[in-house]
Amino acid sequence: MAHSFSRPRKSVTLTLLMAGLVVYSLAPLWWLLVSSTKTQEALADSFGLWPAGPFALFDNIAAVLTYQDGVFVRWFGNTVVYVVAGAGGATLLATLGGYGLAKYRFRGRSAVFATVIGAVAVPGAALAVPTFLMFSELGLTNTMWSVILPTLVSPFGLYLMWVFATEAIPTELLEAARVDGAGEWRTFFTISLRLLAPGIVTVALFAIVATWNNYFLPLIMLSDRNLFPLAIGLASWNADATGVGATPVFHLVITGAVLTILPIVAAFLLLQRYWQSGLSAGGVKG
Repeated sequence: MAHSFSRPRKSVTLTLLMAGLVVYSLAPLWWLLVSSTKTQEALADSFGLWPAGPFALFDNIAAVLTYQDGVFVRWFGNTVVYVVAGAGGATLLATLGGYGLAKYRFRGRSAVFATVIGAVAVPGAALAVPTFLMFSELGLTNTMWSVILPTLVSPFGLYLMWVFATEAIPTELLEAARVDGAGEWRTFFTISLRLLAPGIVTVALFAIVATWNNYFLPLIMLSDRNLFPLAIGLASWNADATGVGATPVFHLVITGAVLTILPIVAAFLLLQRYWQSGLSAGGVKG
């Protein structure tokens, strides 16, 4: 008996809905890109979603990089330091902790699990003020450490690596390596680390994005303009461009925002396949 397979039904309503969501999501990015090509005067006199006036993108970029003695470059460097030290350290600690919790049995493991789940449920903003008071007592406010150290703690990254390591690394494989005489560190670096690679990339990507866009923590921790990350620096420019006695630098704020998002877009495009496989592997049981 021949089996007939019906073709998937097409829903016009669903198609229109998804098209609307795509337009809604891309419209702010399109406005940002178009506005970065305009002069300060053209921003006020032209339609926001369409190019107008002289093409000023490269002039705007040059102005951003040289404005206020090139402080944007310093902010960019600060952000890279926060990402490398903070997000990199958070990924390392989440990998080691998640692997250990997934593959080792010890007393108090259930309590650790409950603590991690509880920490994931607590919003970061709720911990900002206590963190500030603690760092103030230690004399670490207005230093890079006040941004890096809190970033090292990533309960969600730890939980994600825990789930991923549980499913991605067969316990039998680790037992075989131990029988062959491999120590725990050698087993981790030669066997487990390769299997954990998609999960590590996934956690790293989340940590990088969170640290790159971190706003509230540096806002309350830092007062020295030379220590600002990009998010706080651009916010200070935006404050200068609005209100009484505003400085006409709104075109620099927009162009700086474009330069700020480019590294994150590049990271997503380069790591997309690892990110997708990392998300699915932790949720599908083999």
